[in-house]
This record gives sequence, structure tokens and C-alpha cells, in this order.
Amino acid sequence: MAEGEDMQTFTSIMDALVRISTSMKNMEKELLCPVCQEMYKQPLVLPCTHNVCQACAREVLGQQGYIGHGGDPSSEPTSPASTPSTRSPRLSRRTLPKPDRLDRLLKSGFGTYPGRKRGALHPQVIMFPCPACQGDVELGERGLAGLFRNLTLERVVERYRQSVSVGGAILCQLCKPPQLEATKGCTECRATFCNECFKLFHPWGTQKAQHEPTLPTLSFRPKGLMCPDHKEEVTHYCKTCQRLVCQLCRVRRTHSGHKITPVVSAYQALKDKLTKSLTYILGNQDTVQTQICELEETVRHTEVSGQQAKEEVSQLVRGLGAVLEEKRASLLQAIEECQQERLARLSAQIQEHRSLLDGSGLVGYAQEVLKETDQPCFVQAAKQLHNRIARATEALQTFRPAASSSFRHCQLDVGREMKLLTELNFLRVPEAPVIDTQRTFAYDQIFLCWRLPPHSPPAWHYTIEFRRTDVPAQPGPTRWQRREEVRGTSALLENPDTGSVYVLRVRGCNKAGYGEYSEDVHLHTPPAPVLHFFLDGRWGTSRERLAISKDQRAVRSVPGLPLLLAAERLLTGCHLSVDVVLGDVAVTQGRSYWACAVDPASYLVKVGVGLESKLQESFQGAPDVISPRYDPDSGHDSGAEDATVEASPPFAFLTIGMGKILLGAGASANAGLTGRDGPAASCTVPLPPRLGICLDYERGRVSFLDAVSFRGLLECPLDCSGPVCPAFCFIGGGAVQLQEPVGTKPERKVTIGGFAKLD
Repeated sequence: MAEGEDMQTFTSIMDALVRISTSMKNMEKELLCPVCQEMYKQPLVLPCTHNVCQACAREVLGQQGYIGHGGDPSSEPTSPASTPSTRSPRLSRRTLPKPDRLDRLLKSGFGTYPGRKRGALHPQVIMFPCPACQGDVELGERGLAGLFRNLTLERVVERYRQSVSVGGAILCQLCKPPQLEATKGCTECRATFCNECFKLFHPWGTQKAQHEPTLPTLSFRPKGLMCPDHKEEVTHYCKTCQRLVCQLCRVRRTHSGHKITPVVSAYQALKDKLTKSLTYILGNQDTVQTQICELEETVRHTEVSGQQAKEEVSQLVRGLGAVLEEKRASLLQAIEECQQERLARLSAQIQEHRSLLDGSGLVGYAQEVLKETDQPCFVQAAKQLHNRIARATEALQTFRPAASSSFRHCQLDVGREMKLLTELNFLRVPEAPVIDTQRTFAYDQIFLCWRLPPHSPPAWHYTIEFRRTDVPAQPGPTRWQRREEVRGTSALLENPDTGSVYVLRVRGCNKAGYGEYSEDVHLHTPPAPVLHFFLDGRWGTSRERLAISKDQRAVRSVPGLPLLLAAERLLTGCHLSVDVVLGDVAVTQGRSYWACAVDPASYLVKVGVGLESKLQESFQGAPDVISPRYDPDSGHDSGAEDATVEASPPFAFLTIGMGKILLGAGASANAGLTGRDGPAASCTVPLPPRLGICLDYERGRVSFLDAVSFRGLLECPLDCSGPVCPAFCFIGGGAVQLQEPVGTKPERKVTIGGFAKLD
């Protein structure tokens, strides 16, 4: 029984070792230098957060023509000017210039003085071509000497080498052949020793005897991360520059005003972010595997669809004869390139998702980095890693195959004439439609109109998508309502919600597939249900001055003789008549909305509502008035004086004249219109293309709006003790057109070549 338990324990241990070994092997591509494609050796962190071997970086700079800028970031500068052994003996015998001569040199512009930086005229900026991101990064004037070594990456590489036994045992570097296996290493001596050689080169009683032995290694690293500029230990992290700094860097002018935090805080914050992202990925391994399976299935469908498309194209081209042989080859090549491009993108996406599996690739590397205990080194290494993990997390959350498996765009149109065979190409999808904003509007229904751009392939039908933007967002992707296979270039969206904002878009479709969506268009729906009514000219009107259209939706007032006579009596006053037109529907409950357009050339027009009984009583045989601002009753008027009445008025009118809207003092304050000394007593605003009137019968309120932008113009009380109906008053010439409901708009038919289609 004990032997069975021991065997089971041994088997589980071996399985764990196999998993660890597999994880480390899958992580190998994260540890390869992009230049030499070998394990990193003394990697340097470029400003773009990618890594490269120090020797490879020197070689790349040498190929770029930079000489003398490949210094070791972990060592002191070794230029001839700074090395005592290479200085000229005559330097010690050179006498210093006299003070008066030095002053003359400074005044004449030579040397260095406050406000002038040495070498500022011709600063040498070293550019390094990063092999990972294929971009040029700036290294500054110091070159590689200003870069940090990635000590965390070195430790990960060393652990990887030990786990997979890369390179075998480490031999003593001081033994004579045959060399013995190294047992110790010395960071100060930068060498590996066996026991005998270590005692020999570190004799008792000498300074070397104080060297602390370490484990044998092939790469010797400093104990801590040092600042490449000041050779001091880094203690802070500059969030503005995203760079580790020491105490001297912190007080320099280059970091003045930057947000600098202790490295402990940066370590903890970055480690928490990386741990959280890694935990999310590890907790969604089933999702990763599902997406990999979906990508593999997409690859299979892509191969099948691509093969089918090639066979169809081959069959069509072969039927055209020898003249089309050359064209056939080019089409197959185009399909092949498209297929290979999609397969390459899908394969790359599969590889990226495989790296997110537990213990594989990027995830395995991140798990190893999390084992780092050196805080500065961890911050340095984890910054780039966290960006990659964040991008991987975003790609996992917003998963979508990198390429489509459909090859419908490779369909051919064989009905063309033979003279077009030389221009034969794949049928393109329709271009993005252009929505006609002048004809698109929302009233009782939404009327959407669009057109295809010039030279766009034709569309067989269209798809309309729409949604409300003023509802709380639901988790997950945005959900659109859709209408498929819409014929023509216009459509009606019935029963929209009142007081809402809709966003709409359109795309076309033909044999090649769906095209791009049009730009989104936002439409405001009326704040209340639309009231349908016609004009009724039976009350207080004169047929000589008012002309109502046959459909009873438009009315025009002709000035007549009184206004002509007024031109001769401008200094003595004139008498004008008030002509009134009412709606044939009265409101007795709920909320209602309607819109109209007023001719900008109208002399004076009043648009509003009122009690039906009061309107009939006041305007039945209305007398002449002496001023265009005559108010027919004590009701509320946007152009009336600011007299205060406690009871709600029976009328509410908006005064329009000569392309302007006259607002009183109260309306100006409500609209936010102020003068130099406070709210304006009265003001005018431009007349919009359409005016909207919203009546709330229960609240006894009426609002006047810009029917295009639905911006409020005026809101006032109204006596709703009885039926209320729309009213329009004219003084002088003017015209009003009711907005026609979309649902009753007749469709105009156009005959082309004996076929009738809807416009």
C-alpha cells in the first residue's frame, strides 16, 4: 500500500515537472533577442520599452555609422579624455589662461558662459532602429550608456537556462585544462571559480577575501539597478518621463514639475495592475481555448471558401477562351494573396491567443516576472509587460477574428461586353452611403433618405440600423435594431419613442457582400405625440386677404388696400386688420405637438394656441387695430409688455416678424439672453426653418421650440379649462405652412424606360 502511494506521489511530481518544463519551453520566444534570435545577454531597455542585447545594440549602431556610442551602461565612461592612462603627458604641463584673456574669450563668444550650453549648436542625437517595433528611437547624446540594463529579464533567462539545461555545466574560468566545474562566482571579479581557484584568487587577509561568493553564472550583474547618469541606486520613478531616477536626477531641471513617486509605490501599483490582468487571463482560460477553436474553425472555413472561390473563378475564366487566360492568372493571384493575408492574420491571432494559455508564452513570462523581488528591477521590466498584458486583455474582451472567411467579393460579373475584358476585376461592394440631412427628419415617424457616392458600385438592397442613445448602456456590445433588404434610397421608421434621440446608419449590399456603414446621423423625436389637424378659415377671416391651400395645410395673407394706404400715412398712424386661422381639432387632454414653417418675409405673424371659446369670441368680426403689436386679448404674448397676471391667460402666442422672433423680458431670461446690465427687457432671435409647439394640457403649459434642434424658445402658462386649439394670426402679409405628417406623405413614382420605381 505504501509503495502504491509513493508511486502515485512520484508520478504527480513528474507530471508537475513536465508541465513546468513545457511552460518554460513555450516561454522561450519571449527570451529571444530580436536581432540575434538567441537568448538575451545583458539586455538593454530601449526608450520604446523593447529589449535588445548589448552586443547586438553595439553592432547595430556600428552599422548605422555611430562610432564610440556603445558604452556599457553598467560601467563608468571609458573615453580617452576621461581615462588617466590615455591622457597626453603635455596636458599636465599646460598652463591655465590668464583671467583677462579668459574674459575676452567669453565676451567674444567662445567657450561656455551662462545661457549657452556646450555643443548646443550641433547636438548629436543618436537614433536607434528598433528591430521589434520597426521604428527609430532616440537614445540621446550618450547613446547606449544612457540605457538601463534589464536585470529582471536576465534573471528570467538564467532561470530558463537552468530549467532546460541549456549549455550544460558552468566551468571554472581560471583552471588550466581540463577545467573543473565551477562552484562559486564573484560579482566583483566577474568570473566563475572552482573551490581551489576561489581560495587561490581570494587569499586570506587581502581585500579580495571580503568578496562575497555567489552561485556560478555566465552573466554577472550589479547588485542593484544603478542610474546610468550618476551611477547611484535608483529610488524614485518619474511618471511623466516613465523612467526610473535617482536622488540627483530628481532635483535636476529636466524633471522639474514632473510627477515623481517613490519606487516602492510604483512597484506596488504596477504589480497590482499586472497581477489583476494576469488573474483575469488565467481565470478565463476556457474563453481563450474557445476563441482558439473558433479561430481554427475560421481558418478551415477560410481555406474551404477560398478554394471554392478559386474554383468558381477558374470555371468562369476558362469559359471566356484564350483571350482571358492572362486575366485569369491575375485574378487567381489576387485571391491567393487575399487568402494568404487572411490566413497570416488568423495564424498570428491564434499564436497570440495561445500565448495567453496558462504557463505559455506571454503568460509564462509574466508569471516569472512576478517572482521578481527587486522592486526597481520589477518596475523596469513590468512596465512594458503590463502594456502587452493590457493589450492582450483588451483583445480577449473584444474578441473578433482578424479576417473574414467569406470570399464573396471575389465574384465575377460575366455579363459585361467583350470590350471590357481588359478591365475585368472583382465586383466591389457598395461604398458607404451618404445620408441626405436636408430631407431626413423626425416627426410623427422618422424619414431617412440617402444616396450612393458617385462611381460607387450599385447596391441591390440596403440595411438600416438604428438605436436610442438616451437609454442606459447595457453591458456588452452595442445593440442595434435592424431593417434588412430595404429597397430604394429612403425608408420610414414607424412609431419612434417621443422625446428621444436616435442614431441611424445605412449600408448597401450586392453580390460581393455588404459595404461600409454611412456616417451616423442623430435625430431628435418630438417631445410629445404629433397632433394631426387641418386649417379652418371660418372664424374672423376675410377671404379677400387669406388664401388657404387645397390640402388645408398652408395659408397666405395678402396685405390688401389698408397696408398700401398706410404707406401714405406713416406719420399719422394706420389701421390694420387681424386675420385669424384656427385648427379644426381641439385638444382636451394629454400632451400634443405640431410644427409649422413661417415665411421669413412675413410682416407680422403670431403662432400659438388658445381656448376655442375665447378665440371664437375674440376674433369673430375682429376690429381694426392701430399697431402691429396689438394684442387681441389680455392673453400671454412673447412680444407683450411684462405685466403680471395671476390667472393663466387664455391665449399663448409667439410673435414673428421679418425673419425674427420677438421675445419679452421673461422669455429672454428663460432663454439665457442677457445684456450688459442683466437680463434684456426684450430681444429678437433668428427665425428657425420650422417652429414647434408643445402643449401639456394637464399642466396648463405651452412650449415653443426650434423644431430642427428642439431648442426651447419660450414656455408660458395657458388656461386649459376648456378645449384648446391651434391658432395663427396675421397682420399684413405673411404665410404659414404646417409640417406634413410623414406617415401620410404620398410616394412619388418616377417612370424610367417603361418601369416605375419609387423616388
